[in-house]
Amino acid sequence: MRNGTSRKLPSAGQWLVGLCLFLTAWLHGVAVQAADILLTGAEESPGVQSFVQALSELRPTDHVRFQPLASLPAPGKLPSSLRLILLDLPSLDWRLQDTQGPATLVLRISRLQAQQRFGAAQPAHLSLLWSDPPLARQLQLIRRILPQARRIGVLFDHHSEFLLQELHLAAKPLQLEIVNQRWENTADSRPLQSLLKNSDVLLGLDDPDLYNPKTAKNLLLSSYSRQLALVGPNVAFVRAGSLASTYSDQSDWLAVLDHLLDQSPANWPRTLYPERFKVSSNAQVARSLGIEPLNEASVARELAEGERRP
Repeated sequence: MRNGTSRKLPSAGQWLVGLCLFLTAWLHGVAVQAADILLTGAEESPGVQSFVQALSELRPTDHVRFQPLASLPAPGKLPSSLRLILLDLPSLDWRLQDTQGPATLVLRISRLQAQQRFGAAQPAHLSLLWSDPPLARQLQLIRRILPQARRIGVLFDHHSEFLLQELHLAAKPLQLEIVNQRWENTADSRPLQSLLKNSDVLLGLDDPDLYNPKTAKNLLLSSYSRQLALVGPNVAFVRAGSLASTYSDQSDWLAVLDHLLDQSPANWPRTLYPERFKVSSNAQVARSLGIEPLNEASVARELAEGERRP
C-alpha cells in the first residue's frame, strides 16, 4: 500500500516542473491577449495625459500609450495589429491621408465635423464615436421635462441641414412637430424671432456656426423674453443659460473604449453614441421659467431605461 501511494503522489521536483509549466502557459496567455493601444493627437495636454492614464488603469494587461501626431509615420506604416485611437481633428485629417493602416477609433467627433470631411462616404477603416447628443435622446429629454411642449423649434444652416430628416423621424413616434427655420446670417434676428413665435421650445443642434459665444446672448435673451426654454446643444450652453442637455463625460467615454477594446476591430461599429450619459441642467433658468429644478440623475436614469426598452 505504501508503494502504491508513493507512486500516486508527485515528488517536489514534479510539483516544481508543473508549477513552472503553468506559469509559462499563463504568461503566454497574458502576452497573447495584451493589445497595443496607441492614442494620438496634435498635443499632449494635461487633459490628454489624464485620459490616457485612466485608460491605462482600466486595461492593465494592455500596452496603452500616447504619441504626438508629429512623431508618427504615415498611417499605412503602422502595424496592422495596432489599436489606434484619434483624439482630435488634426489626427483625423492625418489618418484620412492613407487608406492603409490599422483599424481606427475616432473619439468624440461631431456629426457636422464628419459630414464636412467625408459626407456620406465614411471610410471603412474608421469607427466614429459621436460627441454630440443623439437627437432622439434630446427629444426624449424635452418630453420628460416639458411634457406640454409639442412644437420643437430648430434653427439650421447649410452645414446642419442634413440632420433635419433624422430629427423629423425621431419626433414622429413622440407625436412632436419639428418647426425648422434656416438661419444663415446670425446677425439677422428675424429668422430666430419668426421661429420663436411658432415654437413651444427651442432645440439646439450642435452647429458651432449657430451656437457659439457670439450668438449665445441673442439666442438666450430672445428665447427667454418669450418664456421659451432652449434645450441643448451641449453642456457649455447649459452653463451659459440653456435649460438642459444630455451629455457624456470622460468616465462614460472610458467605458465605451474599454468595451470596444475587448472586441476584435472587425466587430467595431461604424458609428456609435455612448450608451452611458448624464443630464446637465441650469436650476436658475428652470426657476425663471417656472419649472421644477431637475433631479439630473433621476432624469438620466429614466431616459436610459427608456432606451433599453424595445
